[in-house]
Amino acid sequence: MAALCPFHLAFPVDDLAAARNFYGNLLGCSEGRSSSEWIDFNFYGHQIVAHLAPDEAGAVPANAVDGHGVPVRHFGVVLPMHDWQVAADKLSAAGVEFIIKPYIRFKGEPGEQATMFFKDPSGNAVEMKAFADINNLFAR
Repeated sequence: MAALCPFHLAFPVDDLAAARNFYGNLLGCSEGRSSSEWIDFNFYGHQIVAHLAPDEAGAVPANAVDGHGVPVRHFGVVLPMHDWQVAADKLSAAGVEFIIKPYIRFKGEPGEQATMFFKDPSGNAVEMKAFADINNLFAR
């Protein structure tokens, strides 16, 4: 797989202190620049920016996928399987309420993957997933 360029994603939050605690302390994302209105985080090598916008945070409609209600609007990261398991264990131990608990999706199919969905304190849906073989990331 070719080297990837970092993506940039800006998203609304209703509380910057809660976002700082969640992304910084719980998920381990280092903090970059910030102001009283936004915070940059290093999300596994990608730049995500929590913008204070209380009226925009929290709406999470879902679509049915593999028997689960997958949040339509979400962002996330594809991790190595070991790192995914470490993250799942850490989030579980911290009492994070999962939208979709950690499990293996599409078992026996080319796109088989470990996945989990949870919300940040502002209601933004986050997915972490992993593939036993990263070459199956775009498998049909």
